[in-house]
Amino acid sequence: MTGSEKTHDGAPVTLSWLCHPVTLLALAVLLVNDHVLKPAFPGPLTGKLSDVAGLVLAPPLVAVLLTLLVPRLPARMAALVGLFAVGAGFAAVKSSGYAAELASSGWTALAGPSLVRADWTDLLTLPALGLAWWSWTRARTRPVRHRTARLVRLLVVLPPAVLGVAATSAVYYPYALGTTTLDGQPAISVGSGYTSWPTEPSDGEWAVSGDAATTWRPATETEGSRLAQQGPGQRQACVPDAPRRCYRVVTGHLRVEQSDDAGATWQASWEVSDARREELARRSPNPGNVGQHFASRDLIVYSTAGGGHEVLVANGRDGFLRRLPDGGWRRAGFLFEQGNSAIDWDEPPRVDGGSPGERQTDLLLAVVLAFSLGVTVLVFAAHLAVRRSGGGPWWGLAGGASMLFAAGPLVLLWRRDDDFATVPVLLMIVMPLGAVTAVVLFIGARYQGATTRWGGWALGGFALTVLLTAVPLIGWLYGMPLRTRFAVALALLGTVPGVLLAIRISRLVDPARAYARRHAPRPLYPYGFYPPGPPTLPEPPYPQQPPPR
Repeated sequence: MTGSEKTHDGAPVTLSWLCHPVTLLALAVLLVNDHVLKPAFPGPLTGKLSDVAGLVLAPPLVAVLLTLLVPRLPARMAALVGLFAVGAGFAAVKSSGYAAELASSGWTALAGPSLVRADWTDLLTLPALGLAWWSWTRARTRPVRHRTARLVRLLVVLPPAVLGVAATSAVYYPYALGTTTLDGQPAISVGSGYTSWPTEPSDGEWAVSGDAATTWRPATETEGSRLAQQGPGQRQACVPDAPRRCYRVVTGHLRVEQSDDAGATWQASWEVSDARREELARRSPNPGNVGQHFASRDLIVYSTAGGGHEVLVANGRDGFLRRLPDGGWRRAGFLFEQGNSAIDWDEPPRVDGGSPGERQTDLLLAVVLAFSLGVTVLVFAAHLAVRRSGGGPWWGLAGGASMLFAAGPLVLLWRRDDDFATVPVLLMIVMPLGAVTAVVLFIGARYQGATTRWGGWALGGFALTVLLTAVPLIGWLYGMPLRTRFAVALALLGTVPGVLLAIRISRLVDPARAYARRHAPRPLYPYGFYPPGPPTLPEPPYPQQPPPR
């Protein structure tokens, strides 16, 4: 290989790095761990193993792609860029919830619904980049010399490398689908969803208990077939040994009612208020329709060995609810597998005590809403200024149409049906569109004749609106108010002072001054010089007069 080829073609060296034994071992570990070990043994060990393998594999993959896109990029520069980009990106994603949501959106677009979690402990795997650098120092001395060998290695190694790096933990949102009994023992169905949710108990996986819900095991194939044939669960049931004591679920709410007179009268035995339920749901990813997914579905009542009874309720995405023999209610969460057979309960989120740190998506939505309302007030102020100065309505109409276009996705995102789309849409569409609209309308008003004093007051109105609308939204993040519609209504009410200020400062625009500015005579030659006249011809020679004698 000549020196010029080393300088101007980095692909042979970076491809050698991608095909180094250490890199290939990392690729094999990543594929086996993500597709075999993680589903069988979920936990911190398999999670960290994927991070280590990915940090070894990703830098050479980035370097190869760079040298393929930029053939004249030196191999050393491509390697340094790959190492730095992977290290910085990994650190940002694992330390920031917003960066993790953005990465989730990217992986979802690339490989389907995927979830990337922010976890500070994953930063302990960053030294794996040292192993990637060591493999680079060995591979750079053995570039792939022949074009045929390069093509074969590229076709064989590059596709699985891209697949291995793109593969990540699939989204899994558990869903308590139903409860029933099998041979007198409790059984439950647990499903999962992303944006399309399961609806029937047969859509999930069954688990059964042989000791009155003390321990659980996955249902066998025969048991699963029998359970699937039972159909929907029951919404009302009575205690076998005390038929006058009955329980029922209230559809559309997280509520269980109790009757002590065989169903003649009912009173609430356990519930989460609708307002508190909404706050709880919005701390979960992709809550969607809260009244549908966070609601009691069905229940069973069974006797215990001590002579009492228990109640088991399926509460959709909030998990399962248990009434213990002592009469106390406990949100039990979901079942999860430990190893291949043992099943245990996880801990559900607290009903109260949430913080903005648990509602990062709502925090971003609140920031963008306050900013958008401030921009809307600024657009209104600019429209009034242009109209007072004698300009047409087109500035205001264009600004209003732009804000209406931005309001559409913002309203849809507030429903929280698909959180993976939230970050890219807000940061790439709504925020830039609002910023450009504000700048264009402000400059347009100044061009139409608005004074500097008006500009200062208009920017002050923008800042005042953002502040006033942010106050109820921040309180909503902390739980005051609990209901989203109340917080948004208060935020909209916070725009009133800004609108009144916009109306008042329109008087600062002088129509006469604006008219004079627009209709001032323009110089014929605005650049300060005049074109030269026709060329001056030399005067013709005159005959010399003879000197006097």
